[in-house]
Amino acid sequence: MTIPADVRAMAVVVVRDGQLPAGAAETVAEADGAVLVVGSGTSKAADGLDSAGRIWLLEATSAGPAALASMLAPALAAVDMILLPTSPDGRDLAPRLAAILGRPLLAGAVRCEPGEVEVTRLDDRLSVRVGVDGPVLVTLLPGRRGTPEPAERDLESTTPQVNVLSLAAARETSRDAESVEVLQPEPGVVDLAEARRIVGGGAGLVPAGADGAAVMRLLAAVGAALGASAGATRVVTDAGWMSYDRQIGTTGVSVNPELYIALGISGAAQHIGGLGTPDHVVSVNTDPSCPMTAMADLGIVADAPAVLTELAKRLGVTDLTGADDAG
Repeated sequence: MTIPADVRAMAVVVVRDGQLPAGAAETVAEADGAVLVVGSGTSKAADGLDSAGRIWLLEATSAGPAALASMLAPALAAVDMILLPTSPDGRDLAPRLAAILGRPLLAGAVRCEPGEVEVTRLDDRLSVRVGVDGPVLVTLLPGRRGTPEPAERDLESTTPQVNVLSLAAARETSRDAESVEVLQPEPGVVDLAEARRIVGGGAGLVPAGADGAAVMRLLAAVGAALGASAGATRVVTDAGWMSYDRQIGTTGVSVNPELYIALGISGAAQHIGGLGTPDHVVSVNTDPSCPMTAMADLGIVADAPAVLTELAKRLGVTDLTGADDAG
């Protein structure tokens, strides 16, 4: 089975043990639903790609990025635009594949269209539209496209077309990367788009006169104790209490965690628009009718700062806000 000549754009998603990397669904959607899933557990991973209409599977359990690039290059040579998510495996594979195919690599893209790719530079402060008049390879940043719509499929079928790809193994090379151990990222530094658990803080988490930055540091410490990353609303980042790479929303990072705990967040449309579809949502707010509590699986009507302080005590986290010294 080879890739048909009518496929002009294709996503290449490297998976491990059937786990999709962050940004996989967005990359597939940007490639109009065509995707090659390569790695271990490809069939399981493909089940999670609702944005895919045509899927090719290549099971490769032990190939390094250089060997994998050599294996894939002949099959992908006729595809004009090859897209990979900027996952660790995607970043390893992309430059090697581009070098073998002899085509430019546009890294850090946020949008791809026939004839043009938009990339960001200088920590997202600069947007550059690059004209494309030939074959190109692109890596796509996660959380920028938003939650993709399910792929359009034939009326007779509700499942995507799946094909198993068989490629000749590349000859062995002594200059290849070898995975010694895969370590889970620290919750405090992991990209929000990749976080499985997130605790989010809003303006309602900061009492009048309190040190907002200290409150958010406490939130991050509590999150770390729970194995979760810290995020925030735009009000919090605009106030300088948390960095902009932690802002969740349509003008920030789009996320899709398994668990989202919202403390003092009312649920403005801009924030909810970047929240994706978490498996579980917990809201802590004094307003039982706010949008965030309305959409939560568990709504706790309580004072968010007090709940955060109590959580910190029970988890053995040092209170960084000075609340213990106040009284």
